[in-house]
Amino acid sequence: MLGLGAATRIYVATGSTDMRLGFNGLYALVVGKLQQNPQSGHLFLFANKRRDRMKIFYFDSNSLWVCARRMEQGRLHWPTSEEGRVQLTREEFALLIGGIDLTATTKRKWYRRPVTETADISRKTA
Repeated sequence: MLGLGAATRIYVATGSTDMRLGFNGLYALVVGKLQQNPQSGHLFLFANKRRDRMKIFYFDSNSLWVCARRMEQGRLHWPTSEEGRVQLTREEFALLIGGIDLTATTKRKWYRRPVTETADISRKTA
């Protein structure tokens, strides 16, 4: 099973990829195009030109995984970049898999309540 831990990064190869590629071909793309270590435990995503097929390349400490997805209807809204790669968060990955266009979404500022010293002191005495 694919485990997405907090340290797992998700890299997308922008542009099109030949979906006939297997383990060795995708391994070479990760090294050459994405300039990453294929055995790092990160997810690497590839799509075809029509954006109706996707492959995920993953290493889980003792074996390589190549997972494929074929969309019967619709298309993937694949991100674009001049560099040839994009890094996604887990949330953006979920949206991409769900068919949401990432360019049409807005990322809102995350709110976190500031920690005050009085709150810390009251917790220690309780």
